Amino acid sequence: MSKPLKATVNCDMGEGFSLYTMGDDEGLMKTIHLANVACGFHASDFSVMNKTVALARSNNVLVGAHPSLPDLQGFGRREMAIEPDELESCFIYQVGALDGFLKRYGLPMNHIKPHGSVYGQTARSIDLARAVVGVTKIFKSSAASPQGVAFMGLAGTAHQQAAEELGVPFIAEWFADLDYNDEGKLLITKKHDPVPVEVVRQRVTNLLRFHKVSTVGGKLLDIGANVAEVSICCHSDTPGAVEIAQAVKALVDESNREAGYV
Repeated sequence: MSKPLKATVNCDMGEGFSLYTMGDDEGLMKTIHLANVACGFHASDFSVMNKTVALARSNNVLVGAHPSLPDLQGFGRREMAIEPDELESCFIYQVGALDGFLKRYGLPMNHIKPHGSVYGQTARSIDLARAVVGVTKIFKSSAASPQGVAFMGLAGTAHQQAAEELGVPFIAEWFADLDYNDEGKLLITKKHDPVPVEVVRQRVTNLLRFHKVSTVGGKLLDIGANVAEVSICCHSDTPGAVEIAQAVKALVDESNREAGYV
């Protein structure tokens, strides 16, 4: 049997706006390793971004940018026709905003992870993927690692291909609270349905111990070649998000400890 995957837990954070809140950021931030902070185009604003970065620092959580298509009304979960150069500028604009708050609190930029529909679009299109992965190099001086800012995305897709081509560190991601079809494609939805915690636990166990992705049809697919480490995402807007994240973190900590990673 293969050695268990080394793993972290990440969450999309700071997705409120003005007086509106989305998810329990304070509860979740105590449970995760990496925070993907919204940059204003699908959610967040200057006050929310400032508060979220401060919260990450107080919980020793690494921070990455979570840029989106410019679709505040649709929460970034509607696809848009966009050219690679436009998307590159769109990401630079948003990541630059977050970078300012990171500098305010003396934190490095850990990674960039696309949000919502553009996550799927860039996973399918190598041209779009190269455009957004290349943005990491613009912010290399803000990284803690000499290798630069990492890119978080789907293993075995244009995300990984573009990162390897451009020499950018790649963080393979898997979703605890979303479904995958029988071809292994992530099913991105505008609204997240509740997922029983026991279902999540079984999915995570299949991933960590057997390197398998559970599908809606009951299949178990290989996560992909050259993947020895994975970051598991728990969305803040999924019902029961804190309980899900706590369950995932417990399994990750146990697996990492048994495999000798910590």
